[in-house]
Amino acid sequence: MLSRAEEIRARIRDVPAGTWVKCPGCRAGAHRDRLARHQNTCPECGHHYPLTAGERVDLLVDTFTEHDADLRPLDPLEFVDSKPYPARVRDAARKTGRQDAAVWGVGSVLGHPVVLCVLDFGFMGGSMGAVVGEKVSRAAEHALATRTPLVVCSASGGARMQEGVFSLLQMAKTAAALRRLSDAGVPYVSVLCDPVYGGVSASFASLGDIIIAERGARAGFAGPTVIEQTIRQKLPPGFQTAEFLLENGHIDAVVGRAELRLTIARVLRWHAAVTAPPEPSDTAHTAETPVSDAPAGSAWDVVRLAREGRRPHFAEYAAGVFDDFLELRGDRSKEDDPSVVGGLALFDGAAVVAIGHRKGRGTAEGVARNFGMPHPSGYRKAARLMRLAERVGAPLVTFVDTPGAYPGIRAEQENQSGAIADNLALLAGLRTPVVSIVVGEGGSGGALALGVADRLVMLENTIYSVISPEGCASILFKDAGRAPEAAEALRLTAAQLHAAGVADRIVPEPPGGAHTDHEATFAAVRAALSAELAPLRQVPLGELLDRRYRRLRSAGTFADADTERL
Repeated sequence: MLSRAEEIRARIRDVPAGTWVKCPGCRAGAHRDRLARHQNTCPECGHHYPLTAGERVDLLVDTFTEHDADLRPLDPLEFVDSKPYPARVRDAARKTGRQDAAVWGVGSVLGHPVVLCVLDFGFMGGSMGAVVGEKVSRAAEHALATRTPLVVCSASGGARMQEGVFSLLQMAKTAAALRRLSDAGVPYVSVLCDPVYGGVSASFASLGDIIIAERGARAGFAGPTVIEQTIRQKLPPGFQTAEFLLENGHIDAVVGRAELRLTIARVLRWHAAVTAPPEPSDTAHTAETPVSDAPAGSAWDVVRLAREGRRPHFAEYAAGVFDDFLELRGDRSKEDDPSVVGGLALFDGAAVVAIGHRKGRGTAEGVARNFGMPHPSGYRKAARLMRLAERVGAPLVTFVDTPGAYPGIRAEQENQSGAIADNLALLAGLRTPVVSIVVGEGGSGGALALGVADRLVMLENTIYSVISPEGCASILFKDAGRAPEAAEALRLTAAQLHAAGVADRIVPEPPGGAHTDHEATFAAVRAALSAELAPLRQVPLGELLDRRYRRLRSAGTFADADTERL
């Protein structure tokens, strides 16, 4: 008769291999059935285990029809390392049941049509040879032909060395196919799964209009081993993780696997709404709400109300004005500047891109968001989103609330002037309707970099000026204490700018200011935005751009020998 311990050991030996899995993150054990119920993520710490291409497809789509399943690689170099390349391919095919590392086809995500391409790291590390490049390119071409959004899920060690330069050329091949897709305004969502390196990272994985990374996914050009060997330094913890990429502005979002399908569906829903007619709005009206051009108090009173820390900030407007808002982050170069926030929004059922300054609430958040004063990277993030709006034909809505662009050594090192100038030129010719809403302070060029528009809307207690009253008083009056006097002289209030023809519409605020009743403020902004967007959508593009140019061209007063323009 077996002892209790021997019986337990015998039962353990009878358990099939792989039934229990130890998490490499928290070391907790989990039954494979429980892992499956959690989309192959650790129930304890959230560690994301690898998925096969088939598992990835099942995770994301409702339906799927695969295309070109029979494409298989050849051996152009007759390459042999420890075994011939064809033998490696056969081994990988037996292991995965597939001819190569990519799968593509058409399907739907929560009812929204999609072209989907998925890489399988289990097939030779997801490396990109001619078949992977061909399938990604065919997926992009099908998306272009049918004007269906493309989603590519990458998991790859990089180029396939056994195909030599032919593998290298797949980087340019896929980039060319995706350039055509971008030029046609068809959205492309790139999903980074663990890991994404080398030629895949440096081509189609980094070219998405929207780039999403699964939590904890590693991605970069060179792998960590190569980097450490090259620079002879130990890499810091978290290097090249999804979170590292987000912090450094390279991707739009980090999403847990459980939320990935819904996040993609929100992007697809937004795309479907680009061409959808706006839904009737109970708050819409075409006539401007009457507001006196005379301010209720002094200009300095309005300045103080515009700066009131309890006024709604952009995140609250995004939630209170729009039907849905999906934040997109990063300038794709250096960082994600939190003083500028933007993303995809639905308004009256139609798609818009919304961007706004974000001051923060309270001292801690104010410091974290630099009190709404953008660095150059903030304006470059905004420019990226402006171009996305232009490519797909979605109107752009900007919310202005900033003391101004951040001055300092770093600003000059990173060319703050150039970043602002680029935005001004971009907005002047942006091939989609633009509405700008001043919801607080409109400070100098830092505000104008989000404020060039077809229509300028200002909340009742807001300001727009070339300089702050304090700055003006210090420079011209040699006394910052004369800021109230400077505020009167600058004629910077919404009422004064409306009377001068600079602002097109004033949005009434609740008694005491926008901070006293956020919901009433949101309703008023919704009504104004609905009234402004509706006619702009009907204007032919050429006429829209011509009107915008004439608007900008007419700014200013001057006199010559024969005329005086006021």
